[in-house]
Amino acid sequence: MASSASVIRSVSIRFQTPTELRKNQPTTEPPPFFAVITRLRDRISNLLTLYGCGKPNFDFAGLSERARSITLASANITHQSTTRYSGRHDGEHPIGGFLGTIEYAGDLTEFVPLLKAGEWTGVGRHTVWGNGQIEVWTR
Repeated sequence: MASSASVIRSVSIRFQTPTELRKNQPTTEPPPFFAVITRLRDRISNLLTLYGCGKPNFDFAGLSERARSITLASANITHQSTTRYSGRHDGEHPIGGFLGTIEYAGDLTEFVPLLKAGEWTGVGRHTVWGNGQIEVWTR
């Protein structure tokens, strides 16, 4: 068990590019922590399965359940509407989302490796077009 000195009690996530975690989810309200960590877990799992060393040994259900205990401490987000053009579909498609900083509180220690990996992979929908870029600070 980790000593109390090594327990991370606060995480701030700066969403640097528009982020949408679920299709048709309002992007004017900060997402609960479990939504962020679940999307990160799934993205990293898929990338490892397709391009890495195979499917990771995550406790998928347990991780999501434990993430529900993390609370929203503060949020300063805005919504940005943007589109991308698809030549294949000959039209524009919305790819906006929220931007800004959200702070979560609780015992975040086990989630930090996923959050730090998310700085490299992005999180949410449309990451292939540059959405969902994050920066993470711990306290």
